[in-house]
Amino acid sequence: MNKRKILGIALFGGIVMLGVAWNLFTGGGSPSFQAKPAVLKGLVGSEKVGLLEDEEVRKILGKRYGISLDFNKAGSLEMVAEEGKYDFLFPSSQVAVELYKAGGKPLVKDAVLFNSPIVVYSWDVVVSALESVGVVRNVGGSFYSIDMGKFVQLVAERKKWRDIGLPGLYGHVGAVSTDPLKSNSGNQFAALLAGILNGGEVVDEQSVGKVIPRVREFFSRLGYMEHSSGVLFEQYLRMGVGSHPMIVGYENQIVEFALLNREVWEGVKKRLRILYPVPTVWSSHTVIAVSAKAQGLIRALEDREVQRIAWERHGFRTGIIGGKNDVRVLGIVGMPERIEQVLPMPSPRVMETLMGALGGR
Repeated sequence: MNKRKILGIALFGGIVMLGVAWNLFTGGGSPSFQAKPAVLKGLVGSEKVGLLEDEEVRKILGKRYGISLDFNKAGSLEMVAEEGKYDFLFPSSQVAVELYKAGGKPLVKDAVLFNSPIVVYSWDVVVSALESVGVVRNVGGSFYSIDMGKFVQLVAERKKWRDIGLPGLYGHVGAVSTDPLKSNSGNQFAALLAGILNGGEVVDEQSVGKVIPRVREFFSRLGYMEHSSGVLFEQYLRMGVGSHPMIVGYENQIVEFALLNREVWEGVKKRLRILYPVPTVWSSHTVIAVSAKAQGLIRALEDREVQRIAWERHGFRTGIIGGKNDVRVLGIVGMPERIEQVLPMPSPRVMETLMGALGGR
């Protein structure tokens, strides 16, 4: 073989290797001829199931990053209590992550991938009644806010729905949440209530004891509480205003439902309302890589295309927390571009105290 052919072959081989290296370096992921994707076992919050089962997301994880997911649903507090059977955990709260770390359990890396504010879901007739008593306000004709201080006062006064102009609804004014001992949305709502009862200030180790009796009283009136935000949201939609006048959930739930159930959405969207608490709290969806091989999942979910899909098809706010997301691409009326009035979450130690008290209710 002459020198020119040898040089040509060598040059071609170098170009091929350079292309592979560039593909990996720029996030293109593993070459298509790589071995079967690695299966990562994990637990995730119910609100993220739709995203992780999204066919396009699954393809990106498999083709670019060589990852396949095998997961089950669990509440944030439940999953961080698990013992070493999984490669990753995907709770919805930084408090849950800190509790996991405090337990000295296996941890390779953790990262916040998505954010979603806690919201209240209700119905047109309920919102109109709450507007009339100054609890709810239409902000610039674009979305609704709910004054949490005034709302908690209504609940504390044991006002009935008929007292605010809704004789067709049975019982007292209130909002149903998930179980704060099992589910993150209920847990964060408990933290928000504690802050409201503490004069709008985040509770600390000195003040938490003062608000515990009133937080406990609020939850004791709710009766049975679901362990899953997804289940509660489904009940709200299926059973309607008579059964569920107001519930606590994640903002992304309505986005995902509307985009994945367009025909049903068209029939109910005029009656549904999203209320943004003033203040609210952020739910930070955090991947905990328990095993070394799960580090790749963090990188995969940080992929720009995955982040785009997370917002445009599943309603998770991405990028800098509190930052602007283009709500126009969603086509859903009643969502602000920015979430600005936010109460910080208490420390994990304070939340343990609060949850311990609620556990004895």
